[in-house]
Amino acid sequence: MTHEPLGAAWLWLETTAPAHAMRQWLWLYPVVEIIHIVGIVLLVGAAAMFDLRLLGVSRRLPVAEMARHLLPWARLGLGVMVPTGFLMFAAHATEFAANPAFRLKLVLVAAACLNAAVFHRWPFRSVSAWNVDAEPPAAARLAAVLSLTLWTGVIACGRLLAYL
Repeated sequence: MTHEPLGAAWLWLETTAPAHAMRQWLWLYPVVEIIHIVGIVLLVGAAAMFDLRLLGVSRRLPVAEMARHLLPWARLGLGVMVPTGFLMFAAHATEFAANPAFRLKLVLVAAACLNAAVFHRWPFRSVSAWNVDAEPPAAARLAAVLSLTLWTGVIACGRLLAYL
């Protein structure tokens, strides 16, 4: 389904060489999309494992060690998702910009990243008090629930792009 374009605001992006290649080369768009999905798996998989630990799963695993191990994977996933997402957007910028699922996806990504930043700025600073065999503070558990919810929403909106 297509949406009414939001004027020519994004048309310039669709005229770039990468956008043209994304639309014209038979395998480029699907390959970029697969790489984008791998980025999602890395980011959301790492975040989900960490969030589940904050919610009480595997309490004997140190939270700080999990963060040290999983955060680089999450960052790598985000680093893969952003450029591949931009390439896919460039190929159909006018249509995607008008798609409500795409706009909501961007809001959810921003909210999820803000949630992670707030978590690491405040609740995580006291991790030594609840690192192993202790219930994380309510703020940490709330951040985990928000993270799981927001990233699930991002994935859902990504899938809905094709249908709305």
